[in-house]
Amino acid sequence: MKIGVLALQGAFREHVYSLEALDAHAVPVRLPDQLDDLAGLIIPGGESTAIAKLMDSYGFHAPILRRHEEGMAIWGTCAGAILVARTVVDGVADQSTLGLMDIEVRRNAFGRQVDSFEVDVSFDDFDRPFRGIFIRAPWIESVGPGVEVLAEHEGKVVAAREGRLLATAFHPELTGDPRIHRYFMERVVGASPA
Repeated sequence: MKIGVLALQGAFREHVYSLEALDAHAVPVRLPDQLDDLAGLIIPGGESTAIAKLMDSYGFHAPILRRHEEGMAIWGTCAGAILVARTVVDGVADQSTLGLMDIEVRRNAFGRQVDSFEVDVSFDDFDRPFRGIFIRAPWIESVGPGVEVLAEHEGKVVAAREGRLLATAFHPELTGDPRIHRYFMERVVGASPA
């Protein structure tokens, strides 16, 4: 299974290592033509405005949308969750998102860098909690009717799925726990196209 990790800015290396630990063929994606034969793409955490500007500069928007329409699954973590969202409540005026997932997110919702934290999160499909690492994390403020809420923290949605789209407000790639990467590979990438 060939999974790409958008490698423009942010925690992309850690996602590559996590995928390789699960025997996936992980590819750092730096140019749009590298999307062509991917089964899935991870948009990592980092700085959402910077990633969005780099995506614009390198011409990623249309190819990602086309490849998703052709069946490529997409997972956004932290900043990546902001970039896959249909609506950003407090977005920067010139920041563009992919607008794919029927969710509304709030940037830096849990606070600034100094407010970063770790907490056990009950993830619906897991038999034990997942350690969530929240770094200037967003939360999902609202979800559309076709979106499945997978995890919450203090009443705020922090993980959700819509078909071949996954969003997590925290950083699973920093934990050494492969369960959400496996979930993405098996349940999201492995899902039948709608």
